[in-house]
Amino acid sequence: MPSLPASGVDRRLFLTSLLGVSAAAVGLSGCAQSSAATSAKGDLSAPLADRVPAGTSLKIASYQNVQQLQFKLAKLSDPPYKVSSWANIGAGPDVINAFRAGSLDVANNAGIPPIQAHFQGYDAKIVAIDITRKPNYLFATKPGSDIRTVADFKGRKLAFSQGQAQGVVLLRALKKAGLAYDDVKLVPLTSNQFLTALQSGQVDIAPLANQQAPAYLKQYESKGARAITTDVVDLLNLLWAPASVLADSAKAAAVAAYIPYWAKGQVWQYEHPDVWNEEFYVKTQNLTLPQAQSITELANKPLFPPSWDEAIKWEQETADLLAEGGFVKKFDVSSLFDHRFEGIAAKSVPAEYRR
Repeated sequence: MPSLPASGVDRRLFLTSLLGVSAAAVGLSGCAQSSAATSAKGDLSAPLADRVPAGTSLKIASYQNVQQLQFKLAKLSDPPYKVSSWANIGAGPDVINAFRAGSLDVANNAGIPPIQAHFQGYDAKIVAIDITRKPNYLFATKPGSDIRTVADFKGRKLAFSQGQAQGVVLLRALKKAGLAYDDVKLVPLTSNQFLTALQSGQVDIAPLANQQAPAYLKQYESKGARAITTDVVDLLNLLWAPASVLADSAKAAAVAAYIPYWAKGQVWQYEHPDVWNEEFYVKTQNLTLPQAQSITELANKPLFPPSWDEAIKWEQETADLLAEGGFVKKFDVSSLFDHRFEGIAAKSVPAEYRR
């Protein structure tokens, strides 16, 4: 099993540091309530209710208000549930802590946060899958760097978030380049710290989302920063929820009702890039129209498979990769999927978005 050198990341200390950072965003109340939430053992095998009981509400994560804007622009009909709060939370560690605190019922993340939650002993389940075929991330160098390929990462300091999509993209890229964990120095950070770490030279490389990179390069490319593209794909874009929420028949029905809205919102965004460029990237993210267009040109076509077989296989490969590095313990990821919800997203979109 590859391991980090003494000067690298201690896995347990690293996990503690990540939890400490994200807990500050949610509040210490999450710690007090996590035990009760984790131990809730309601019946997750009961069939989903046909209707959402009147008055049922959900607390939904909507990072940078993406979901609300999608629903507004797509003019989707009123849902059969109430939204008691939209939480501007996106990072996996923050979502897990919000789940623990009882301040969030359902969230949109990549494949790695559910694995991290399992490792922490928190019970949450995946309820919807969107397959990603093209890379959502690239690697950005610090200003003045001579790094030009992933092979050049050897001996360098890499920004690494164990509980987020950026982390698994980095690990998969290292593996593909034939680099072991002890060939590099992984610097434990959360993704919202990556830009500052690059700018200050704390790290040599950080994985940035496609929508983050244009602004960074615009500011620092003239100072020697550059982008290193990768064909490594973070396959899963998913919805997940605490087991305690899904054990509540009314809440589970509401989650099932939310899934089609989530899927249709993504389809609308993909089909209306010009509107999305103006309304989201230009008006809310302060990007220029050319920058916005460069991002949407890389956008993935949403894909909501009727079967989760491919997703489960990829999630197992990811968990095994993390286990090989000592970041988590090996386990069977099938326990992360609540198959009562399988196929709901696929049924809500046209056939071209199912395959």
